[in-house]
This record gives sequence, C-alpha cells and structure tokens, in this order.
Amino acid sequence: MNGRDLGLTQADAAYIAEISTRTGQRIEAGTHQPNRGRLEEQRTVADPLAGVWEDELEPMLRRDPRLKPMTLYEYLQEKYPGEYPQVLRTLQRRVRTWKALHGPSREVMFELRHEPGGQGFSDFTELKGITITIAGQPFEHLIYHYRLGYSGWQYAQIIQGGESFVALSEGLQNALEACGGVPQQHRTDSLSAAYRNGGRRSKQLTRLYDELCDHYRLEPTRNNIGIAHENGSIESPHGHLKNRIEQALYLRGSFEFGSVAEYQALIDAAVAKLNQQCQSKYEQEKAHLQPLPKYRVPDYEVLTAKVSTRSTIDVCCILYTVPSRLIGRQLEMHLYHDRIVGYLERQSVVELHRKRVSGKGKRRDRCINYRHVIESLRVKPRAFIYCTWQSDLLPNPEYRQLWQQLKAQFDLEDAAKIIVEALYIAAIQDKEQAVAEYLQQQLHASSLTLNRLKKQFEPPQLKQVPDLSIEQHSLDLYDQLLLLLKPH
Repeated sequence: MNGRDLGLTQADAAYIAEISTRTGQRIEAGTHQPNRGRLEEQRTVADPLAGVWEDELEPMLRRDPRLKPMTLYEYLQEKYPGEYPQVLRTLQRRVRTWKALHGPSREVMFELRHEPGGQGFSDFTELKGITITIAGQPFEHLIYHYRLGYSGWQYAQIIQGGESFVALSEGLQNALEACGGVPQQHRTDSLSAAYRNGGRRSKQLTRLYDELCDHYRLEPTRNNIGIAHENGSIESPHGHLKNRIEQALYLRGSFEFGSVAEYQALIDAAVAKLNQQCQSKYEQEKAHLQPLPKYRVPDYEVLTAKVSTRSTIDVCCILYTVPSRLIGRQLEMHLYHDRIVGYLERQSVVELHRKRVSGKGKRRDRCINYRHVIESLRVKPRAFIYCTWQSDLLPNPEYRQLWQQLKAQFDLEDAAKIIVEALYIAAIQDKEQAVAEYLQQQLHASSLTLNRLKKQFEPPQLKQVPDLSIEQHSLDLYDQLLLLLKPH
C-alpha cells in the first residue's frame, strides 16, 4: 500500500493498484482472503469410499445408470459386511454428482406458445380430502374442467357418475356455449369416453366422440398415454381451481348444501374470480374462436324400457318406479349423467334422478318414489305390510321412525292404513314435512286416529255460490223514460 504511505486516500490508492476500494480496505484491515473461491486441491477428510468407488461402483453405474444409491449401499453391505456402515449419504451425493457429469440426458420441459383460438383443454378432477353433502347425504361427484389455452378462460361443472361420454359431451358443449365460440383443437388425456385405448385398432376415436368433434369442427388431440404433464395446460390449473373452491368452502364454514344447484353456484363464483384475471386476453381470443353451430349434439344415451305391472322399469341395473298410468307402455329413456327422462310418443312423461349402484359387492339397486304408486297403495294398504320395497316407500328416516312408532301403538293393519293415508296426503297436497310433524305430535299425545288425520288435512271445500234473487223491473218504467227523453 505504497499509495497509502504517501498519504493518498483509500480510493486513490486502490485506483493506482487497480483493485476495488473494498479490497483495499480488507487488505489494510488484514481480512483479505486471496484464495477465496478457488477449489481445494486436496481432501481434508479421507474418502470413505476409497477402493470401491472407482473399481466397483462407478463401473456398475456406467453399465446401468438406473442404479440407485440404496441399491449400491446394500451391495456394499452384502459384499463387505461391517466395512462401510455409514456411507449412504456419501453414496447419494456421489451418485447425484456422477449422474450430473456422466449420466444420460434428462427430459426437458419446453415452454409452449398458444395461439388465440388454437386449443381448448378438457379433463375431470375431484376434491380430495373434502366430503360434500347434499341434504345430509355424501355427494359423490367429479368436476368437469375446460380451459382455453391462450387466454386461460375456464369453465367447470359438477358431474355425477364417472368419466363417461355423456359427461364429456354435456360438459364440453356447455363450456363452448359459455365461452361463445369453438377453438381449432380439443385436447384431452386418454379418456376412455373419447378414445379406444385397448389394442391396436385402426380407428382410435370412439364413434360418438368423433361425431361430436366433427359437429363442432374440432380437431381432437390427446397426450401420450400415461404422461399427464403433456396435458399440463389443464392439469396445473386444476390445482388453482380446487384451491379456490376449497377456500370458498372454508370461508362458508360448511360442506353441506341444500341442493346440487347451490353447490354449483359456489363453483361458478370461484371460476368467475379466476376468469376476471384473464378477461382482457379472453376478449382478444374470443375474436379468433369459430362460431357455435345452430344446435347441440345429443348429450345422452338412449334406451327403451317397458313399464312392468309393478309400475317399474329396469335401467342399468337400477329398478325405478314410474307413474302407474304408464304400466304396460314402452318408453324411450334418455340417460343424462344426473337424470333420466322418459318419453312416450315423443312427449316427456317422467323425469327421474339417476341413481348408481353403490357399495362394495352390490350389483343392483332401486330407486322407489311413493308418489308413483300411492293411489294403488291407498286402495290396498295391507300391501304395504308385505311389500319388498317397504323401507324404500318411506321417503326419509323420519318417516321410517314414524312407522316403527305406529307399529308399537297400533295393530299392524291399522298402522299400515295410517301410514299409507299419510303418504297419500303428502303426495297429493305436497305436505310431506307437515304430515310428518302432525303424526309425531299426535303419537306423542297418544291421540292419533285415521279419521283425525284425514280431517286435519281435509282440503277446503269450494264455497257454494249463494242463490240470487233478482227482481224484474216493470216495462212501464222504460215507457216513462222514453217520454222524458222525447223533445217537446
């Protein structure tokens, strides 16, 4: 530091020495480390793998780089018992470094560019770790999720049942209608509802999915089987959407909903918040979307079913009741993912909630609605006692409890007459809850009778039109009126 000895400032002395002022300060303070950043040329600790790494382990890795550190560690323990007890961490570091220097090339994730109106992505997902209930019952469902590649605009809806073509068709068509246009391509993973994944077939698309894409002028594409990240433009947004839904549920403080529509409204609100973030890009992309066709492709399956003498139909291993006036008729059934609509001569005659077989080992189930058969049951109430659907005819646990109480207070036939009359009133007057409350009160007071039940819910009679007495005026009054009006 000759410059400093001559009385120069730190900055001037550093400038003459062609070093930074900070380095000059460290030199003067005695804290300068001239070898800082230089690789150590010698080991300070003996290599715990000396003698086996270069001679045995590294040749094994060169022969097959898929070998893992734990495999090499177990090899050492078996061949050299007790000689290498604590080298697992060293092996992990050594193998990791060796693969970075000499291992095979790894897969590169390329950032893709999406053109406006180019691609739309579809997939199904589910909320894990959260049990949604509808009217107190666990609600099994999926969420269909659609996203435009360029803008990130999204659509989501509840799907009951699995990843069927009906679910895909309804979800996709609803999404296209909501966004107001159709992209050039539709990309999915290898959905069995859209692709024939088994064997080597000449035509990979299913007939229904092929017709759907053709109708909307969509080019169907998919990622390679088993490689989910190739559909990353929808897989990654799944997490953002589900996080929004979960946070909305936590904020709401309950996973219970009165109806599916109420739950769908919460999902719609979560999607709307996400779409607000990409509104400007969506407006740009909307101009590049193809126009929607004039009509939709049917998003249902078609089956036929004949109504039995028990007023039932059998659809997909589920026994359903239908209105008894349809007994003996052949119905055309349209199966949606969440409902079944029956048609007779092109007129809708019944709509049923679609049920699916649930429970391990079960192959069949039934969906019984007492309203469909209550008029016949009222004529012969004893049939209720021995009916195989007895429990299903009672609409909820409250009515099943009432039936047990009726059997305890009345003989079996009288109890059957009361419960059947109660169901009849509930169906005809749409007073299911009111009837249940009345039965509960009367049973508690031990004052229930069949006549009192009928009288309590007797519909109000139409008021009689009173007899009117009309007096006919004398015709002489009209003559007098004419005389008064006659000009003088």
